[in-house]
Amino acid sequence: MIQHDALIVGAGLAGQSAALAAIRNGARDVAILTKVHPVRSHSCAAQGGIAASLGNSAPDSTESHEFDTVKGGDYLSDQTAATILAENAPDTIYELEHMGVVFSRTEDGKIAQRPFGGHTSPRACYAADRTGHAVLHGLYEQVMKAGVKTYSEWYMLSLVIEDRQCRGVVVMNIDTGEIETICAKAVFFGTGGYGRIFQTTTNAFASTGDGAVIAYRAGIPLEDMEFMQFHPTGLYRHGILASEGARGEGAYLINGKGERFMERYAKERMELAPRDIVSRAEQTEIDEGRGGEEDGGAVYLDLRHLGGGRIMERLPQIWQLAHDFLGIDMIKEPIPIQPTAHYSMGGIPTNTDGEVVDDQENSVVRGYYAAGECACVSTHGANRLGTNSLLEACVYGARTGRSIARYVLNGASDKGAEKALRDAQARAVEYVERVRAMDGPERTADIRTEMKHAMMQKCGVFREEKPLQELTGELQELRARFERASVMDRGRRFNTDILETIEMDHMLELTQIVAAGALARQESRGGHSRRDYPQRDDQSWLKHTLAYRQDDGTPALRYKSVEIVKYEPQERKY
Repeated sequence: MIQHDALIVGAGLAGQSAALAAIRNGARDVAILTKVHPVRSHSCAAQGGIAASLGNSAPDSTESHEFDTVKGGDYLSDQTAATILAENAPDTIYELEHMGVVFSRTEDGKIAQRPFGGHTSPRACYAADRTGHAVLHGLYEQVMKAGVKTYSEWYMLSLVIEDRQCRGVVVMNIDTGEIETICAKAVFFGTGGYGRIFQTTTNAFASTGDGAVIAYRAGIPLEDMEFMQFHPTGLYRHGILASEGARGEGAYLINGKGERFMERYAKERMELAPRDIVSRAEQTEIDEGRGGEEDGGAVYLDLRHLGGGRIMERLPQIWQLAHDFLGIDMIKEPIPIQPTAHYSMGGIPTNTDGEVVDDQENSVVRGYYAAGECACVSTHGANRLGTNSLLEACVYGARTGRSIARYVLNGASDKGAEKALRDAQARAVEYVERVRAMDGPERTADIRTEMKHAMMQKCGVFREEKPLQELTGELQELRARFERASVMDRGRRFNTDILETIEMDHMLELTQIVAAGALARQESRGGHSRRDYPQRDDQSWLKHTLAYRQDDGTPALRYKSVEIVKYEPQERKY
C-alpha cells in the first residue's frame, strides 16, 4: 500500500495549482497521479486566453467581471463562487507571470488582453493562441522544482469513501498492469471533462469523465450534468478547436451565402456574444439551409480582413491547424467550422473551499476535494464564458490546495483505512479481470461510435422531448450490448484495449446522467436549449440538478437552490 498525506489525481491546471498551493502552505507529502504525462493534460489545448480585470487595454473592474460571469451563466451561477473567481483573477495572473509564463505583451510591455465573448472589457490575457500550453508548462516547472512525486501514466479505478470520509484510491500502473492502493489523508480530483461522449468534440481522447463517474459510483451526486457547452468554432468534421481568440481579434462568422449572420441573433455583441448563443445561431443557419460545404453542415470563420501579419503573430496555431487538417490557408480563404462539444459546466459538487459536498444541504465529505472541469462549484452556471476555464482551474485549484494543507496540518488521520482499501482493491482486481475476459460478439469501437452519434444528434446544441426519450432507450440498449463486448488484448503491460474498455464503461454511465438531466429540465437556459421549451423558466427551474446513482445504475434526480447574492435574474440580452 502506497501512502501520502495528499494525493492529487489529474495533472492539468487545477491539479498542479492544488499541489503547489498545498506545498507552499505547509503540506509536506503531496503526490500527483495522472493517466497521461502531466504536460499532455487537456489544459494544454486551451488557446485563446485566461481572464482577469487588469485593465491593460481598456478600463475594467472585478465587479464587471463578476457580473459578466453571472449573466453569461444565465443566472445559474452561485454568486459567491463567481465573486471569488473575479476577485482572485488579477493576482493569479501576476503570480503566473512571476512563475515565468510568457504572456503576449502590449507595446509598453504590459500583459496583452483581447476581447472575448460575453465579457464587456478586453480581459483575456493570452500567449498568442497557445495560452493553456504556456500556463501548463509554467506550472509544471514549479511542480518539478518543488519535488512533487508524480505517478505518470497511472490510471485510477475507484475511490474509497468510508463513513463520509475519503480514505484513498485504487489505481493501476499502466506500464505494468499492477493494481495498487494509495492511502491518503486528502484526495483531490482534477480529472477534467467528458467531451468524448459526443461525436464532434474539441476534447482530447483522454477526456472520458473518469473522475466524475468514479465519484458517482462512490456515492457522490453529480451536479448540472445536462449543461454541456458547444464551442462555436470547431474545425468542420474534425471538431479541433479554433480559438475564440480569432473572433477576439476581429474575425467574422459568415454562412454559406457569405452573410455575416450574427446580426440576426446578437446585434450588439455580434461574434462576441457568449458561446451558447453563437453556437445556436450557427446551428440555426445550418438547419435552415444557409450552411456551406457539400452537405450544408458548416458555416465559416473569416479572418481574411485581418491580414497575414496579424494572423501569424497572434493566431499561428489556428493557421497551422486549418492548413494541416483542412488544407486551407486562412489568410486567403475562410475556414469551415461547426459547433462542437467543448466544456462541461457540471460535475462533482463542491463548496468554495474545494471540499466535495454530497447533498442538498452541502454537507462536506471529509478529506475529499475537487476543482477544475470535473468539479462544479458553479462559477459558470449554465454557460461558461471563454477564458474563465483556465482561470477557474488556477484560482480554485490553488484555493483548494490551501484548504487541503489546513486539513492535513490540523490533525487529519489515515488510521483505520487499511481494510476499506484492501476490500476496494479486491473489487478492482475482480473488475479488471472481468474486463480482460470479455469475449462477446460486440466490438466496443462500434458501440462507442453509435453512442457518440446518438448524443450529438439527440442531446446536442438543440434538444426535444421525443429525441431525448429515444436516446434514453438507445443508451440502455448500448449498455446491454457493452456487456456482450470483446477485449482483444489480454496482456498486462500497457494494455490500452482494457483502458479504453473501462473508459467506455464510464462514458456509457455519463451519457445516461446527461440525457436524464436534459429530459427532465423543461426550459432553455445557457448550454441546455429545448426547442419544445424555448424560454428560461426561473419559477420552476432556477435550481441545480443533483444526479444520484441508484442500485440499478440509473440516475435519480434531486435539486438544490442557486445562491443569489447581488444579481437578481433578468432577461439575458446581448
